[in-house]
Amino acid sequence: MRTSHGAVLVDLLLAAAVIAFTIPTTVIGHSFSLWGGTSRPVELAVGSLTAATMLLRRYTPWPAIVASVVCACLVGQTVPMVLAVFSMTAEHRTRSWTYVALALMAVYLVVDYENPYTDRIFYLSVVRALTLVYLPALVGTWVYDHRRRFNELRAGAREREESAVLEERRRIARELHDTVTHAVTGMVLNAGLIRDPVDPADIPELAEGIEDKGVEALGELRQLLTMLRREDVPVVEAAEAVARLAEEARAAGLRVDVRLDVPPGVLPPEVTHVCYRLVQEGLNNVRRHAPDSDVRITGAIERDHVDIAVVNTPSRTGGSTGGSTEGGAEGGAAGGAGPGGQKAARTPPLRGAGYGLAGIRERVALLGGSLTAGPAPGGGFVLAARLPFGACGKDAALPAKRSVRG
Repeated sequence: MRTSHGAVLVDLLLAAAVIAFTIPTTVIGHSFSLWGGTSRPVELAVGSLTAATMLLRRYTPWPAIVASVVCACLVGQTVPMVLAVFSMTAEHRTRSWTYVALALMAVYLVVDYENPYTDRIFYLSVVRALTLVYLPALVGTWVYDHRRRFNELRAGAREREESAVLEERRRIARELHDTVTHAVTGMVLNAGLIRDPVDPADIPELAEGIEDKGVEALGELRQLLTMLRREDVPVVEAAEAVARLAEEARAAGLRVDVRLDVPPGVLPPEVTHVCYRLVQEGLNNVRRHAPDSDVRITGAIERDHVDIAVVNTPSRTGGSTGGSTEGGAEGGAAGGAGPGGQKAARTPPLRGAGYGLAGIRERVALLGGSLTAGPAPGGGFVLAARLPFGACGKDAALPAKRSVRG
């Protein structure tokens, strides 16, 4: 059991108080013993020993209780008994505290009534025994329960704080993964095309694509840092954000068809952000595993939820379906497309730990939605989510749908 410096100081002050009540009365000859004839050295030793037991009261209550009874019987001082009975219930969970308090009340009553330096009125002795022994014991039980509840609340608050810190770290990891992976995937693909181009005239355009993706990654990282400082979520419209991703994917050589019917201003920012990240992750997976497949991005509002999906056809070169799993790394399909739809001779296969889908699954789960990630019925791969957006979507007037089709 660890004791703080403040608690040690309190115990020392209580020990000093016991000495102040016992030693001076013995020195001036105002001590009282039930058995009479107790020598002064014995009384001084009893008073000092009783004071020393105050230093043990947080570890065990019994030394202070026994010493206070002896001190009351041999010296006539009952103050240590008050401190001992309070410490018994305030510092420890003593099941039989009521019986101990009643026994100490009996000792107090006898000593107080027989003490020649008191009024020796039985009724007043009973009142003093009740208020100075039993009442401190009862108050000690309240102190113990209050301290226990306070410690439980503090422990719960610490656990919630640690959980919030862990969740924030995971959220930042998801944001960094989605931001960096999307940009670096395009940069690596373009770098592979530069290394072995079909037409050397495409090299400047591919290099410009690498530069653009780097600038985009820096911009998103800067936006992420701003969001962390300001503790808000950047507001973007789903249609515009997804259209921008589709244009970037087409510039990297993918064949992308977008059919997104989402009214502006209906989706909350957090739902829009998850839609954006899901489409981003779906396009990244296609770039990795089936860059020569056809991609279809769909999205629509249905009452109080939005359905968003990225579906790609099977790879024409016999590569993987275009998806990745959370459990391990999978290779990519050979063959890619350069600017203008030209086929490059070689595209470097990309391998990853698949954390993107795990991050998307966590994002969807935080919103209470459902995620589907697996082979499509007709071949290829599908990444789809159904995201509820609550009352804010129901209360919207649903203006004329703003469609993005490409």
